[in-house]
Amino acid sequence: MMKIPALRFGMDDPTSPDVAPLLEQLDGHLAQPHATGPNPPMAVDELRQPHATFLTARVDGTPVACGACLWHEDYVEVKRMYVLPACRGLGLGKQLLEALEAKVRERGGRLVRLETGTAQAEALELYERAGYRRCPPFGGHRASARSICMEKVLA
Repeated sequence: MMKIPALRFGMDDPTSPDVAPLLEQLDGHLAQPHATGPNPPMAVDELRQPHATFLTARVDGTPVACGACLWHEDYVEVKRMYVLPACRGLGLGKQLLEALEAKVRERGGRLVRLETGTAQAEALELYERAGYRRCPPFGGHRASARSICMEKVLA
């Protein structure tokens, strides 16, 4: 009989040895010229701050996707969303985004914002299907032809 893989979402330490390769792949992806706008990726050390929540999706204990929430005064920003290429198309991004939104709701957050690159067609589709709508740049983000800012009010 075949064993069904176990998927688990949970808070994690972004500097743990088994998570580091996932973040290194994300950083490599974000370093590509087409990947993002003018805003540099968030440093891993920032993910360990009290105002950050870092989640991973693990299959049989191996990290295959990650995402973070940064808590600001009047909104929560989703950052560092990434699914390993071999695991894409399985709905992990949607599930991870839902898990991040659940964390926001648990802590009383109502407005979620994010920024992504215009070349990230799959990410844009995911966010739009999840109810995110384009908004003006926010926080430290600047207007760019390669960047899109989005937001969603949680019910």
